[in-house]
Amino acid sequence: MTDDVVIAPLDLAARVDDALRVQAHAFGLSEDEVAVRRQIVLRHLTYPGARAFGATTPDDRLVGFVYGMPNSRGHWWSTVVEPYLRSQNLDGWLDDSFVITELHVHPGHQNRGIGRALITTITEGVPEPRSILSAIDVESPARGLYRSLGYADLARRVLFPSAAKPYAVMGAPLPLPKRS
Repeated sequence: MTDDVVIAPLDLAARVDDALRVQAHAFGLSEDEVAVRRQIVLRHLTYPGARAFGATTPDDRLVGFVYGMPNSRGHWWSTVVEPYLRSQNLDGWLDDSFVITELHVHPGHQNRGIGRALITTITEGVPEPRSILSAIDVESPARGLYRSLGYADLARRVLFPSAAKPYAVMGAPLPLPKRS
């Protein structure tokens, strides 16, 4: 990772617009999609145990962020992925796990170890023994990163309402390795 980026706790509610700009660049979101996600992020931050970390430059520009929380079977995400996991006899992963809700790094700062630092930092010290997340179900640098951290596919071809592409649900035991 470059020396000029600092990974630290992030007041995501205060910097939600900065974070969503990063996500929009990394994920190609429209203004309407950003507006919807803004409300979702702010709602998620009210959940018990929600936490966020950011990657900032010396001039306090946010170039990456991650947030997550202890998973609950009552959360919308869990209700969507549960049937897919159950069909694989893996729905127990929804219990006692820390879910990585979003992890994004600005394209101009990718491939520098920032994503790895963000995900290992947010999961460090959580009481849950494992972590779960979803990622677009294609071979990508993100999926490669997750695999290098010990995440394995739990379910594939998961369809989220309004998502154009299928997702994979991945899980890993905690703690995650600091280096690949």
